[in-house]
Amino acid sequence: MLNKVIVIVGATGGIGTALAHKLSTTGANLVLAARNRERLSALASGLSTSGLVLTVPTDITDLSQVESLMEKTVSQFGQIDVLVNAAGAGVMKQYNKITPEDLDLMLNLNLKGSFYTCQAAANVMKDKHSGHICNVVGILGKHPMAMASAYCASKYGMVGYSKCLADEVKRYGIKVTLFYFGGIDTPFWDNVSLKVDRKKMLTAQTAADAIYYAITAEPQAVPMEINIQPDSHLFF
Repeated sequence: MLNKVIVIVGATGGIGTALAHKLSTTGANLVLAARNRERLSALASGLSTSGLVLTVPTDITDLSQVESLMEKTVSQFGQIDVLVNAAGAGVMKQYNKITPEDLDLMLNLNLKGSFYTCQAAANVMKDKHSGHICNVVGILGKHPMAMASAYCASKYGMVGYSKCLADEVKRYGIKVTLFYFGGIDTPFWDNVSLKVDRKKMLTAQTAADAIYYAITAEPQAVPMEINIQPDSHLFF
């Protein structure tokens, strides 16, 4: 990964943070994006990095901020080799308890935000005829679950978009990988009202390892989908 430019969106979340630490010793140049400036700075200062680190506070639901993120990345490093979309939020409620605000949050962050970041990054990557887009979907982008209608709607939309995007950008040498992680113990669950046993979940490091595997695969390999779930709760 020496000198590769990797943009991690949602860098201060559990998976994003684990991935940033894993990549920090590989010689990659990291661009860390999240909404909270202080948490970004704390993450960057805690990395034992052998490459360069750029932090860009970004609300991915705002297209102008996403475009600014990519512009700053190109201005600093001249290219984007990998985009990792690890930002997301969940609202888990009975179907008739979901408010318009809940639905807007799910669609704006999980679907439209990822749409904006993929679109902006692909526009940069296609000029160099190479790149890799990694979208952390979650298992509920593949399997429905009660109490997750708004969340599943946003994630199923993300999958549909990603697959269409993959078909369009393959001519530019851009890979797209979807990650269907199930039950990762991260701060995602801090504000979710469902009763879950986080001790039985997978670690954020497991997710980071899977993403690292995908982005370091041999050049001709295209890891299209990676599905990892805890053995205590499997969807088939």
